[in-house]
Amino acid sequence: MNMPQLGLGTFRLQGRQAVDSVATGLELGYRHIDTAQIYGNEEDVGAALAASHVARADVFVTTKIWTANLAGDLVAPSLEESLRKLGLEQVDLTLVHWPSPGHAVPVRETMEALLAAREAGLTAAIGISNFPVSLMVEAIDAVGSHNIATNQVELHPYLQNRRVAAFARETGIHVTAYMPLAYGKVMDDPVIKSIAARHGATAAQVTLAWLLAKDYAVIPSSTKRANLASNLAASRLQLNADDIAALDALDRGERLVSPEFAPQWD
Repeated sequence: MNMPQLGLGTFRLQGRQAVDSVATGLELGYRHIDTAQIYGNEEDVGAALAASHVARADVFVTTKIWTANLAGDLVAPSLEESLRKLGLEQVDLTLVHWPSPGHAVPVRETMEALLAAREAGLTAAIGISNFPVSLMVEAIDAVGSHNIATNQVELHPYLQNRRVAAFARETGIHVTAYMPLAYGKVMDDPVIKSIAARHGATAAQVTLAWLLAKDYAVIPSSTKRANLASNLAASRLQLNADDIAALDALDRGERLVSPEFAPQWD
């Protein structure tokens, strides 16, 4: 199935909080759930999926291979463990969560192993996350851009990642925006708030609608039912060219996620 453009992120959610967020999201109409090995919540996501009345075929599930599992002989076994935790026979998309720290494992080795895992039926599609352009080139050289479903990167009004997004567009690789609300900073932004007021919308909805208008997938997260419902409604908000230009002008290269093992950013 194609990846729904608006999804539900589960970063930092664990235990009952993760189960409830995913269960509520599915009930409200989310059909794209994003998790990762390092989040420690694959079992929680699996429990919510199992308890849901939504058919498995109707839910797009993404997980991500952690840096400790990027060696060629570890990719498939770690993905099998993820499937066991999720209670699934196959995930819809598996991403390399972060490039191997210090290039310890070559991009080619991981991507070829991930492609083999896809061919073995463990995942329907493969992709990358947190890859700058130089490493996107390596991934493309390894398996071809047609085999890379998305590059999931931090992307919000204050970090628009334009070089990565432009290169992805040129090579036909979709972009998924994580941290789309910039840890909630957009809620207090006067520019975004004024646009929201004109549309009778929230600042979060305006920000998500801006990302959706650029054809990015977005995966906001929330534990509150009202916010989950509100975020989902952003797909119905149509911004005009002036609105989009106003948000475009907010870019200030403000990166919120850059662990010590992060790659050299563009």
